[in-house]
Amino acid sequence: MDAVRVALLREVLAGTEWPRAARRFAGTLRSSLVPHRDGLLLVGTEEYEPWHLAAHLVDESAWSGLPELAPTLVRHRVRPGDPAHLAVGLGRIEAAGRGATLLMVAPERPDAGLLQRVHDARRAGATVLSLDGGDEEVRGLAHETLTVSEGAGVDLDTVQHLVSAAAGENSPPSPRGARRFRDRLSALADRLTAPPPSRW
Repeated sequence: MDAVRVALLREVLAGTEWPRAARRFAGTLRSSLVPHRDGLLLVGTEEYEPWHLAAHLVDESAWSGLPELAPTLVRHRVRPGDPAHLAVGLGRIEAAGRGATLLMVAPERPDAGLLQRVHDARRAGATVLSLDGGDEEVRGLAHETLTVSEGAGVDLDTVQHLVSAAAGENSPPSPRGARRFRDRLSALADRLTAPPPSRW
């Protein structure tokens, strides 16, 4: 979702809790990431794989100049021949410890095996966050939660768009982007202050 659509979405949701809640959650996510460490692990349930959120966070990572914001998508089913970025299985969670952040997207309660892995990762020192549908066990595992329950007026996909956009906005632009902006601003200033062109 591009910036214009996110702005329109926020306008539609203005006056609700969601833009502010998404920024708060994104701020917690950002502050939990440790540069040059294990980074961000993103996992869904067996029925719901958050590949769309993964793609948006990769984009926001590039824009903000924060490589640690680009997630490793952890999948329940990995098949032979899957490309490397789609070939990370649940065993990766078992290796997570201090310095890792685990974001679990769970519209419904995950299976017991995933919950146990997340519990073990938290005990080993990983920071656990959840975007969830309100399941008490999921919420009990997370250090920070953002719950989208039935009747909330938005769906989980919409909230994921808000969170990913806010995660990129919580950081200054990358040096390359900032340099481009300064160059354009300088060129505009030169045009505004230059003497009028000669008519001869």
